Amino acid sequence: MKLIELKVNTRNSAGKGQAHALRCAKKIPAVLYGPGTEPVLLSVGISDLEKALKTSKAGQALLNLTILDGENTSRTAMIKELQTHPVSRNYLHVDFYEISMDRKIRVKVPVVVKGKSRGVEEGGILQIIRRELEILCLPTAIPETIELDITDLDIGDSIHVKEIPFHADIEIPADVNFTVITILAPKAEEKVSEEGEEGAEEAVEGEETPGAKSEE
Repeated sequence: MKLIELKVNTRNSAGKGQAHALRCAKKIPAVLYGPGTEPVLLSVGISDLEKALKTSKAGQALLNLTILDGENTSRTAMIKELQTHPVSRNYLHVDFYEISMDRKIRVKVPVVVKGKSRGVEEGGILQIIRRELEILCLPTAIPETIELDITDLDIGDSIHVKEIPFHADIEIPADVNFTVITILAPKAEEKVSEEGEEGAEEAVEGEETPGAKSEE
């Protein structure tokens, strides 16, 4: 994964007043922090951030931050949190987490399936239980997706996390061998649906019509 260039500026204070002023200037407040370093208050242009995120998702973007503070220092970072407005979805604040290119980091990667399983062709139902997986790897080794081939899966078969053939430089930090994908039997789905319908019918039959008097 290549580094995405992003220019940011330092800021001297925090608070709602400055945040409002930055947004009026089409910028948003930001902060850079990491292990063994003091947090640095920053601001970033909204258009610059949007341009950087066009090539990668926020949680996977590998950034080379150029801090314009008179010295123009550079820091390698990822986006730890990107706050957006609940209605307008406009960016409000971004947290950058400084990383080292020679140290492994934890990152979540989306799961993508390929092929059509035998079980699905026989009427089974594909269920993706984990749509993202947390992995541990070097920043340059972050995959865009984790692709799983489901062609050989029959009804009742599953893929567990420890069965996924990752590259040697990628680790799974999870201790539990949880299920990622499974093929459900259609009968199980129908049985649940039928039981739900029978329960609803019994409930209706057991109800007394409002206003009606019971006969003794």
